[in-house]
Amino acid sequence: MARGLPRLPVPIEHAVLKWACGLSPRASRALFGKPPRIDGQTLASETQALLALAKLSGSDGFFSGRGVAEARAQARYEARVVEPRPRIPMTEVRALDLPGPGGPLPSRLYVAEPSPAGEPAPLLVYYHGGGWVIGDLDTHDGVCRLLASAAGVRVLSVGYRLAPEHPFPQPLEDAWAAFEWAAANAGALGADPTRIAVGGDSAGGNMAAVVCHMAVDAGGARPAMQLLFYPVTDSAEDTRSRQLFAAGFILTRADMEKFEAAYLPPGADASDQRISVLKCPDLRNLPTAYVATAGFDPLRDEGEAYALKMRDCGVRVALRRHPGLVHGFANMAAVNRTAYGAMREAAGALRLGLANPS
Repeated sequence: MARGLPRLPVPIEHAVLKWACGLSPRASRALFGKPPRIDGQTLASETQALLALAKLSGSDGFFSGRGVAEARAQARYEARVVEPRPRIPMTEVRALDLPGPGGPLPSRLYVAEPSPAGEPAPLLVYYHGGGWVIGDLDTHDGVCRLLASAAGVRVLSVGYRLAPEHPFPQPLEDAWAAFEWAAANAGALGADPTRIAVGGDSAGGNMAAVVCHMAVDAGGARPAMQLLFYPVTDSAEDTRSRQLFAAGFILTRADMEKFEAAYLPPGADASDQRISVLKCPDLRNLPTAYVATAGFDPLRDEGEAYALKMRDCGVRVALRRHPGLVHGFANMAAVNRTAYGAMREAAGALRLGLANPS
């Protein structure tokens, strides 16, 4: 944690978070206050504890007065605090440099266990969140390990270029290049080319969704499934959830404005369908989707609107709102039991979605 209270050694901070999240609801209310009830939803008590501790530390948003470099460093630090202890073991974690339009893309392949009899395994190409500005392979190491282990898939985590140094469409071009490479080189990854999914959280979820559209338009290899955690789908509209949860729930309106200002170059149209994928008029022929949202998340409504629009266009969609969670819950699974349950559920959906190549 950052400002306000002094930093403690990372293992101690992790232990404090686990202790706070493990309290009974009654004890949690006594220490951290009554969880808010908004829009017919009650925040989970362990999430309330996390938010209270974040506020005490002065880290109640992604920026909180920080510049880009400091926000990136803070994201890396907080990822270390909440990552599983010990780390979820993998049979193999392989560093790769994928060919990208602006140079090599540092990436990482996670293999939880060898495939039976050397058979090709399903693969998830994963794009980390962070508003296209922060986040990297290390901040989402725990997320990828959990998905690889719980879903029984190989996970290729992609280190795409970040804004503001590399604004739209450069991160998206990297995301597309990574999927194309994975589809063309599935054998080198030990993967089944007919069972390659794309996924991501927040801004990464946005890119995974757009990659699916690009694949349909290109007419070549296409994802077998899309796994979207609280994706950005509409940067052009001010939804009700963006208003309801503008402050106090990890991702703030001020954060979103900074992220979008960094990602979108001057003159960019926020309604461009590669930015606001919800604006696409035709969502037919997209891959099967599992979309998970958080009840106390500014991005909740646009993620759910996108899922429902896909369903209306004939796409097979499972939409799951986790009413007691906040934005970023994918990274909280090691300390927050509700977030862990949400991620196990998503992993089960991924396992099922990639079980049959057809």
